[in-house]
Amino acid sequence: MYSAPRNHRGRGRGGGGSDRGRGGGGVGAGRFSGNYGSYRGGRGGDGDGGFSGHIGQAGGRGGCSPYGGRGGGGGGGDGGRGGGGGNYSSYGGRGGGDGGRGGRGNYSYGGRGGGGGRGYGGDGGGWGRGRGGSWRSDLHQASSSSGVERMLEQLSLKPEDQLIRFSSRPPPGTIGEKFLVKTNHFQVEIDSSLKEFFHYNVSIKPEVLFSKDYGVIMEELRNLYLETDMNGEPLAYDGRKSFYTRNRLPFVCKEFGFSVRNKQYVVAISLVAVIDLKKFWQFLNGKDVELPQAVIQALDVVLRQTPSFKYTQVRRSFVSTDFGTSQLGDGLVALRGFYQSLRPTQLGLTVNIDVMAAAFIEEIRVIDFVKQILWRERDTRDLPLSDVERLKIKRALRGVRIEVTHRGNTRRTYSISGLSSMPASEETFSDHESGSNKHIVSYFEEKYGVGLSYKALPCLKVGNKGDISLPMEVCKIVGGQRYKKKLNKPQTANMLKVNNLCPGAREEKILKIVSQNNYTEDLYCSNFGIKISKSLTVVQARKLPAPQLKYHDSGNENVCQPRGGQWNMQNKKMFRGGTINTWVCINFERDISDSHASSFCSKLGGVCNDYRLLYNRSSVLPPTRAVPEQVEWALNALYGDAMRRLKPRNQQLDLIIVILPDNNGSLYGEVKRICDTKLGVMSQCFLAATVKNMKIGTLTIASEKINIKAGGRNVVLEDALLQCVPLVSDKPTIIFGADVTHPSQGNDTSPSIAAVVASLDWKLLGKYAPELSAQAARQERIEDMFVMCKAHFLSFHEENHQKPERIIFFRDGVSEGQIEDVLQHELKEIQRAWMSTFNESSSPPITFVMVQKRHHTRFLQGENNFNFYDKNGNVLPGTVVDTGICHPVLRDFYLNSHAGIQGTNRPAHYHVLHDDNNFTEDQIQTLCNNLCYTFERCNRAVSYVAPAYYAHLLAYRARHYLGVDSSSDGSAAAEHGESSTDHQLKPLPRFHANLKNRMFYI
Repeated sequence: MYSAPRNHRGRGRGGGGSDRGRGGGGVGAGRFSGNYGSYRGGRGGDGDGGFSGHIGQAGGRGGCSPYGGRGGGGGGGDGGRGGGGGNYSSYGGRGGGDGGRGGRGNYSYGGRGGGGGRGYGGDGGGWGRGRGGSWRSDLHQASSSSGVERMLEQLSLKPEDQLIRFSSRPPPGTIGEKFLVKTNHFQVEIDSSLKEFFHYNVSIKPEVLFSKDYGVIMEELRNLYLETDMNGEPLAYDGRKSFYTRNRLPFVCKEFGFSVRNKQYVVAISLVAVIDLKKFWQFLNGKDVELPQAVIQALDVVLRQTPSFKYTQVRRSFVSTDFGTSQLGDGLVALRGFYQSLRPTQLGLTVNIDVMAAAFIEEIRVIDFVKQILWRERDTRDLPLSDVERLKIKRALRGVRIEVTHRGNTRRTYSISGLSSMPASEETFSDHESGSNKHIVSYFEEKYGVGLSYKALPCLKVGNKGDISLPMEVCKIVGGQRYKKKLNKPQTANMLKVNNLCPGAREEKILKIVSQNNYTEDLYCSNFGIKISKSLTVVQARKLPAPQLKYHDSGNENVCQPRGGQWNMQNKKMFRGGTINTWVCINFERDISDSHASSFCSKLGGVCNDYRLLYNRSSVLPPTRAVPEQVEWALNALYGDAMRRLKPRNQQLDLIIVILPDNNGSLYGEVKRICDTKLGVMSQCFLAATVKNMKIGTLTIASEKINIKAGGRNVVLEDALLQCVPLVSDKPTIIFGADVTHPSQGNDTSPSIAAVVASLDWKLLGKYAPELSAQAARQERIEDMFVMCKAHFLSFHEENHQKPERIIFFRDGVSEGQIEDVLQHELKEIQRAWMSTFNESSSPPITFVMVQKRHHTRFLQGENNFNFYDKNGNVLPGTVVDTGICHPVLRDFYLNSHAGIQGTNRPAHYHVLHDDNNFTEDQIQTLCNNLCYTFERCNRAVSYVAPAYYAHLLAYRARHYLGVDSSSDGSAAAEHGESSTDHQLKPLPRFHANLKNRMFYI
C-alpha cells in the first residue's frame, strides 16, 4: 500500500483549552499532505481539547489524496472533537477522551468516538455516517453478529483498510428514444454574496419531554429576546438543538431564563461553527466533488422554517386542514399536505415538492370514536363489550391523548394506558377525601352533576400509573395526534384514494402549493438569499425497449414482445411445467358447498394442464370443511389423513388448496404459518368470491403461482436463453435480492425480519432460493448476512456444480441516512461469506445496488408527444432518467419500469453503490429493466427488480410466522435511533426443511 512520504505527513499540535472554551490552534502540519493521486494523504494534526464536558479543538484536516488523509484526533477532555477527514473517502479524526465526538469524514465514515466510555459517532460527509464509540461496544458487536472469526478479522485490520469506496458516476446511458419530461423538482438559486453563515447550539433545561414543546419554548425565546439580545436576526431553527443565522449574533454563548406554561426553563445558546460557503460555491460550479453537506442541511432548515410555524410537521412533510381532509373510517381522518426536501443534483440544488397525506385520529368524543370502530347500528349504551371488542378498542385507544369535558373550563389532558376490567356501572375507586370506596357512576353524578349514559362500557385507565378511571363519555380526543399504527384494509383503501392523483392533477396541486408557500417573500428564505423557481424542472429521459420473453415452443406464440409493460397467456404455454401429483382441499367458508369446492378444484386443474402444469385432477381426499377457530387442528388432521394414504406409496403431499372467507382477518396468515413452518407443504389460498365466480383470468394467474411453487418456470428472458445478457451470461453469476421488514410502531416484542433470496438457475435468472433471519427491532442492516449468503453460495454450487464468479446484489428498503452503514457492513459480509464457503483468499467482483421506492420524485408530462405517455399522462414502462435531477457525484438513476394502474407512477430510484463488474449505465439500466419482466406472479412488468421484490414478499410472509399480533410497517427504512433491544423479542420460526430452495413465498 502506497503512503505519502514521511515528510508529507507531519503532525501539528493545537493550543491548550480552558474549562469553558475550545482549545486553540490545532491545524496540523499535515493539513494538505499527500499528493493528489497517492493512495492516502497525510494525517492532520491533533488538537488539544477543553476540559470535561466541553468541546475540544478539532484536529487538522487530512491530506487531499483520492483516499484522503485521516483527520487529527480531538484533544483532551471528555468533550474532545476529532478533526475533519481528507477529501473523497476519508475518515474523520478520533474524538479525544471519554465520549469524544468523532470528526467529519467526506463521503464516508465520520471519526470514531472517544475511547473508554461510550463515544458519540462522528458526522459523515456526503452520504456518510459516523462510526460509534467505545471499543467495548465494538467487541460485543463483532462477537454477537458473526462470531470470533469476525472479531479477529476486525482486530487485525485498521479501520481505513476496511473502507469500501462508493462507485463513481460513469457517462450517462444512450440506449432508447430520448424525450423531455417534467419532474417535481424546483431549481434553487442562492445569493452569490452569501459567504458564510452561523450555526448555534440550543440546550434547554430541564429536559424537554415532548417534541412539540421545543417549538413552543423557542417561540417564547424569540418573543422575549430576539429584538433586544439578538439584533432581530431571523433564527432558522431545526426543531431540536440547532439554529442558523445569516449574521453573527452579538454573543458567543449566553443563557436565557423564562417561564412557559408556568414552568421555568433555561435556554443556553452557543456558537458551534462558522459555515464557510467556499466549498459550496465550488460544488455548484462543478469545480469540486466534495458534497457540502453542512451547508445543504442548514439551507434545508431555512426552507422548512416558515412551514413549520404554519402547519403540522410529519417527518419531512407538512399537513394542515387548509389543504383538505378526508374520512378514512374507524375514527381516523386524512390530513392533506406536502413533502419538501432540498436535494443536491447535477443541476445544482433543487427542492423536491410532492403532495401527500397522513392519518390522524379524529378530534371527537371518545364514545363516538368507539362507535365508529365497532360499527354498531344499535345504541351502544346498554351493550357491554365482548372480549374481541374490548381488545379491539384497547389497541385503538392505547397511547391516545384525551382531555376531560366534565370540569368546566379546566381542560386536563391524559394519555390512555388501557381499559378497566369492569363496566362503569361496577367500577369503584378509593376516595382519598372520604377514605372510602365510591362507585364511578354515583361519584360523577354527585361531584360534577354528570349522569352517565353508557354504564355498560368500561372506563379509560389514565395517569402515570394507570390508576385513574374516567368514563368514556366525559373524554374527548385531543386534536393533532398522528395515527402511527398500521391501517386496516378499508382505511388503506381510503388512503390510496386520497393519494391517487393522476399526473395532471398532481402537477396542478404541486404548483398551487409552491404558489401558496410564496418562497420569494418568505422571511427566512429572503434573509439567506434563497430563491425558488416556480416552474417544474424539465430533464431528458430515455425509453428503454422491453425485453422479448420466451414461452414453450408448443404454444402458438412462443416469443412475446410486451406492450405497455404487460402481456397475457393467450396462445402461450409455460416455459417449463411443474408437477402437482398429490393434493387436498380444505374449505373454511361455510357458504361454499363440498360439490362447489370440488368443481372449482377440477376447473383449476384443467386450466393448469392447459398451460403445461401437470396437475392430477384426482385429489387424495374429498374436500374437507373446517372452521377458522380450529385452523391448526384442521390442517394437522387433514395432513395426517393424507399422509396415511400417501406414505405406503412413498409419496409426499404436494399442495393444499385453501378456501377462505372474503373477510378472513388473520386466517390467511395462520394458514401460511402452519403450512410453511409445521407441515412443510405448499399452499394456495383462494377467497370465497374467486371460488364462486371461477373466472378464467383469475385461475390462469393462480396456475402460474402454483407452477412456480411446483418448481416450474412460466417465462424466461429470451436473451437469457440465448446466453447474451451482458455481464451475466458469460460466466456463473448469482443475483441476490434483500429486504428487511420492521414491526409496526409501538410493537416492541416483534423483531425485524431480514430476507435474502438468491438465484439458483444462473442461465435463466428466475428461480430464487429463500433465507430468513430475525434481528433487533428496527435494525436496518442485515446482521446475519454472512450466514444467509453462505447458505446461498452452497445452494448455487450444488445446483450448478460451479462457484459463482460474479455477484450482483439488489438491496431494498434503505434510507439515504443508512446507506453508508448498510454498505460497509453487508458488502464485507458477502465477501467474507464467499471466501469462507470456498476457502478462497478473495471474493469475485460484486455489484451492490440499492433500490428505493419510498421517495417523492415523480415524472409528469413534459411535452406534447403522446408516444411516451399513457392515456392518464404517466410515462411509459422503460422510462429512465440518469441526468439532471440525479446526484452530482454518486451513481444513481430513476427507472419507471411498470405501467400505471391508478394515480401517478413512482419510479424506482437505483443507487449503484459499488461496482467491481464495471457495468456501463446502459448495461445496468437494461439489466434492471429486464429483471422487472421476470416477476412470475403476474403477466406485467413490476415497479422494481424481481429479486428485491421476491425478498420483500419473503420478509412479509415471515411476519405471519410470529402470529396475529405481529403487524408490520412493511419495508420502510427504520428511522435513525429507533432500534431497540431492551424488550424480549419473539423468536422467528424457521420454514420447514421440505421448502428449502423452493419459491413457496410467491
